[in-house]
Amino acid sequence: MNSPSLSSSGLPVGPSSPPVNEALTPLASHQRALGWSDQAALWFSLGVGLLVMQVGAYLVPAVGTREALFAIVLGSCVGAGLLAWTARIGCASGLSSAGLMHASYGSLFARLPVGLNIVQLIGWTTFELVIMREGTAAIAQQSFGITLSGASGVLWTTLLWGAVLTALMAGSMLTLVRRFVSRFGLPLVIVSLLWLSWQFASALSAKGFAAFWQRPGDGSMGMMSALDLVIAMPVSWLPLVADYARHGRSRRGSFGGTWLGYVLANIWCYALGVMVVSVAEPGVSLVTALLLAQGGLLALGLILVDELDNAYGDVYSGAVSSHSLLPRWSVRRWGLLIAVACTLLALVLPMHSLEPFLLMLSSVFVPLYGVILGRLGTGGASFALQARRIDWPAALAWLAGIALYHALAQLWPQWGSALPTLAVTFALAWLSRPAATSRP
Repeated sequence: MNSPSLSSSGLPVGPSSPPVNEALTPLASHQRALGWSDQAALWFSLGVGLLVMQVGAYLVPAVGTREALFAIVLGSCVGAGLLAWTARIGCASGLSSAGLMHASYGSLFARLPVGLNIVQLIGWTTFELVIMREGTAAIAQQSFGITLSGASGVLWTTLLWGAVLTALMAGSMLTLVRRFVSRFGLPLVIVSLLWLSWQFASALSAKGFAAFWQRPGDGSMGMMSALDLVIAMPVSWLPLVADYARHGRSRRGSFGGTWLGYVLANIWCYALGVMVVSVAEPGVSLVTALLLAQGGLLALGLILVDELDNAYGDVYSGAVSSHSLLPRWSVRRWGLLIAVACTLLALVLPMHSLEPFLLMLSSVFVPLYGVILGRLGTGGASFALQARRIDWPAALAWLAGIALYHALAQLWPQWGSALPTLAVTFALAWLSRPAATSRP
């Protein structure tokens, strides 16, 4: 007689057994393979990207150089701190992001934020494919005189990157992180960033660094709005972090590795975006400006390859969340489907402005994780999935947080939206914790 096989969660699965929902099953300690350095490398790599540099370029000349730097450092530290806090919860519980939502909001209501997370991950992956396609077209045009901006060029470059992404989804996430990202991808990306930073810092020095440093903003964005924009990027990763941190070997390593890796990458890429836009001629795109730098072709090519792990991270987490809703399909099967779907969407969806997209995501996920941190992020929290289908205090706190975020943006923009909303939803969730979660 055949013995039952084991799922990736270590649970028996027989021919007549219902499918194991791996996203909602805590990961056993013997299955955890990611150490501190693995997670630092992962989140540094995920924090690096052309999209981050582009958002950094939005800060100037809206705010002055010194104000932009202050917003970048403070916003990165706060945003990465939220990621690290969530990573610690994911490691302590062994639950995926979808599992944390179920534990906080109840099994029925959690389907709403899980579904929104899947939608935003598909959107981010599509954005990543578009930016990789446009980067490839710019490299081909600048270096080889080959035009890939036509219909056929768009088709083949999109399919190329989509095929690579789909092939990565057929492999193991742990293998990709530990063997490729940590050992090979990270050193190459750091060298690329160092080279580009040197090139643009030299260009700024030649133009007059003092004038760059003292340049005022044009007043089109307030200081707190700039801070919201910086925080928006790490916040967009909040619904993914537990999917990786649950594989961490220690809570301290998950917290420290996530925070250090992401905060360094976010500050570096935002600041590089500010430098690039300050040096480039008016009307020149970020990618073109990077290419025009000495050695920019090689550096941009390496950063472009690094965009792949961002897209992979989005698809993998989207697959875990989708599996939580329909466990009959494995995480790998969901990943392959999402990768193909995003490739097709990248062929037809235009590249919209990133700023409103990022701030819209913040308005949903800042209060969502304010509630999760308030419920699960303090001492004595229980990580058991709720028997209740809807935790009304948690659900109402989240919805009130979304309304507060938009009200603050419209009525009191000088106060910012992200930090006040996070504080209010955290307090509401902590005060309304069920009795079972408040015992030490």
